[in-house]
Amino acid sequence: MLCYTRAEIRRAGGCLARHGGSAVWRNAGLSGKDIGRVDVSEPASISASIAGRYASAVFELSQETKALAALESDVAALEAALAESADLRDLIASPLYSRDAQARAVAGLAAKMKLAPVTANTLALMADKRRLFVLPQLIAALRARIADAKGEMTAEVTAAQALTEAQAKKLAATLAKQTGKSVKLNVAVDESLIGGMIVKLGSKMIDTSVKSKLASLQNAMKEVG
Repeated sequence: MLCYTRAEIRRAGGCLARHGGSAVWRNAGLSGKDIGRVDVSEPASISASIAGRYASAVFELSQETKALAALESDVAALEAALAESADLRDLIASPLYSRDAQARAVAGLAAKMKLAPVTANTLALMADKRRLFVLPQLIAALRARIADAKGEMTAEVTAAQALTEAQAKKLAATLAKQTGKSVKLNVAVDESLIGGMIVKLGSKMIDTSVKSKLASLQNAMKEVG
């Protein structure tokens, strides 16, 4: 299956060219004939499996062509685009857009963002296979593979308030000492934690939040009662 996906990605350049890359995705000329109620959703486990196959193929092709730096740049750009644009999130997730409409849109996106050929071809193939909805999982899977190749790990940190630069450096240094790898922090703020933070690193999770401590206290009080 993996070799088949890699071959498809290589061939997908033709699909990208057919749809053209000059138009920006949001101006892809969507019209009534482009709309079709096709279910493109899948259970989370299946989505992760699909994304994993694409990620493995893209990563290996990028390694072969010594283009991991370009891939890392593309992953960051696509992640930022998804975070900033509700229209783009709707485009990849909504079953109302036809296969052709999605293909034209990602062709324009790839051209506008100057994505590497492997990345652009992958988006074209995903559009053709109606698999664009796994793009967020693909980005996460590629980030993990790139970090592993560089001897890095990414810690997902959810804090009650924004970390200062000093706090972030201290946390990254502590985690690096524990893992023996360079650790990058991906920090999000959730005020409902009240205080403290939740750190996820690989399969491990450390929860020092006040919210968690209060929940534990509540459970302990129920047992006493």
